[in-house]
Amino acid sequence: MMRKVIGSLFILAIAGFFVLRWLVQRVSPMPQNLGVVDGRFTPCPDSPNCVNTFASSDEHKISPIPMTTSLAAAKVKMYNVLVDMPRVTIIINGPDYIHAEFRSALWGFVDDVQIYFDDEAQLIHYKSAARLGHGDGDMNRKRMEAIRAAFLQ
Repeated sequence: MMRKVIGSLFILAIAGFFVLRWLVQRVSPMPQNLGVVDGRFTPCPDSPNCVNTFASSDEHKISPIPMTTSLAAAKVKMYNVLVDMPRVTIIINGPDYIHAEFRSALWGFVDDVQIYFDDEAQLIHYKSAARLGHGDGDMNRKRMEAIRAAFLQ
């Protein structure tokens, strides 16, 4: 009898996990304010789950990457860095802009990573922001630092 109860609870827990994961994905649609407008990304929200090379606050500011090659070469290199990372989907691969979605392993939370290649300034700007929640354990900053390090190798 006890085994049946434990088995039933286990099945309910697994089902509950998948229902919650599905709900997380349903309540996190793609933001409408993605992209580059007048050479910049939209600002980060007040929450600490975003970094942006155009931000002025220490909480959100992160340094752009110097572009020491042609735009085309930099884009190919950055694309290869991104697709080598886990749980990434490239949404847009435009002439000077890449939008990628990163999903967390367990719950499937989505972070939007935007990369803008400013050929005139010879800089690669980027923004990484969580779609849901307030904090992210500094995940967006750590991800962008890892992308930066991989690109500069």
